[in-house]
Amino acid sequence: MGDDVMIFGSRVLARTAHVLEQLRSASTRVVTAESCTGGLLAGALTHFAGSSDVTEGGFVTYSNDMKQAVLGVRADTLATHGAVSAQTVEQMAEGALHACAAARIAVSISGIAGPGGGSEDKPVGLVWFATALRGGATRTSQQIFTGDRASVREQAVLYALELVSGRLSGP
Repeated sequence: MGDDVMIFGSRVLARTAHVLEQLRSASTRVVTAESCTGGLLAGALTHFAGSSDVTEGGFVTYSNDMKQAVLGVRADTLATHGAVSAQTVEQMAEGALHACAAARIAVSISGIAGPGGGSEDKPVGLVWFATALRGGATRTSQQIFTGDRASVREQAVLYALELVSGRLSGP
């Protein structure tokens, strides 16, 4: 694992391997929609040989324009709630699922990784997540992570993997 640990961290790789096995057991394909993590979740999911049997791919939509053009996030949602909001990640996940007919689950991430960009209402470390299940509900949640930019992004990837795992093993 040498250099790979430097890129993802051993916890991310271990958790990803577990989620990939859960996806295989459930015969389920996943798609990602990422903002503040910049494709790190998709990178972790595609790290392992053979992951193409359960990983559809990912969208990196860092700008609001890309969120709208690629995932169908509504301009009024961004204007009213901002890119870092439950409403935006919900639309990101649903847009990714809509774009990938073979995927059964989508996970989205949008947050403020820092070191700047935070406010009183939306501090550095705030990250919103959504999981959309084809034929099921879309669920959102938020976390406030601590640490530097790399740490916030790694924690966000780990949390997103936990969400996917929970959706696969829960109702």
